Amino acid sequence: MTDTVSRFGTVELPDLPEDLRARIGAIAEKSGFVPNVFLGLGHRPAELRAFLDYHDALMDSDDGLSKAERELVVVATSGANHCTYCVVAHGAILRIRTKDPHIADHVAANPWSAPLTDRQRAIVDLALALSVDSASFGDHDIALAHEAGLADQEIWDIGAITAFFAMSNRLAHLMSLRPNNEFYLMGRTPRP
Repeated sequence: MTDTVSRFGTVELPDLPEDLRARIGAIAEKSGFVPNVFLGLGHRPAELRAFLDYHDALMDSDDGLSKAERELVVVATSGANHCTYCVVAHGAILRIRTKDPHIADHVAANPWSAPLTDRQRAIVDLALALSVDSASFGDHDIALAHEAGLADQEIWDIGAITAFFAMSNRLAHLMSLRPNNEFYLMGRTPRP
């Protein structure tokens, strides 16, 4: 495994503008490390700010989908897009939020056979419909989501998160972004 975090290099936390240093420092304090995505995007501060703002608007909302369901969308989307960084990083968050050490691996590797609740299945199916073949996405996909009990606001959440992470996945591919080692074990074993 390579030690290179990004093919475009990285920026260390002290080298970021003050507002980003404070924002990412708070994340690092909570998690115990700085996620590599911030170090990889740090050489473009304006883009990193926009990335963080949109990410937080989508993922930190208390309306619509639960935070665990939002992470489920990210893992399904990132698995469909073969994004190792996002599968590993958000798989860790999904495991923690669901308290299920297996769910992220199932959804990333084969979402169609993953043991999910009916609601989780509807969420994953809608994310995959938009991820895998967005050109054929249409009213039939929305109708299936409604039939499964998803409200319009939840459908929007799924679509917006899927779209944002399609971009994020492609940035991770562009950078050849390596996941932090810490993500691999998170949510798999009880914390000491």
